[in-house]
Amino acid sequence: MDEDERQTRQELMILDALMQAMDRRDEVFQIIEDSEDVDEARRRVGQLLGVGELPSRAVLDLQARRLTRDQRQALASRVEELRSKLPDAR
Repeated sequence: MDEDERQTRQELMILDALMQAMDRRDEVFQIIEDSEDVDEARRRVGQLLGVGELPSRAVLDLQARRLTRDQRQALASRVEELRSKLPDAR
C-alpha cells in the first residue's frame, strides 16, 4: 500500500466514524456526559462505534456545527469520493 492509499484509508476510517457518531448522536452524547474524563469518553465512544483511538478522538473533537444537514452531506460526499479512489472499498 502506498502513502496516498494509506492516507485515503485513514481519512475514510475517521469520516466513517464521524458519520456513525452522527447517526448515533444521542448514545454518543450520553457516553460523553457519563464519562469521568476525556480518556474514558474516548475509550467508550470507540467501543460503541467499534473504532480505534484516532477515530474516537475525531468524534470527541466533532464540533456541533458539523451536525447540520449540509455539513453531513458534505461528509457523505467526501466519503464517496474517498471510496471511489480505493479499488476494494466500493
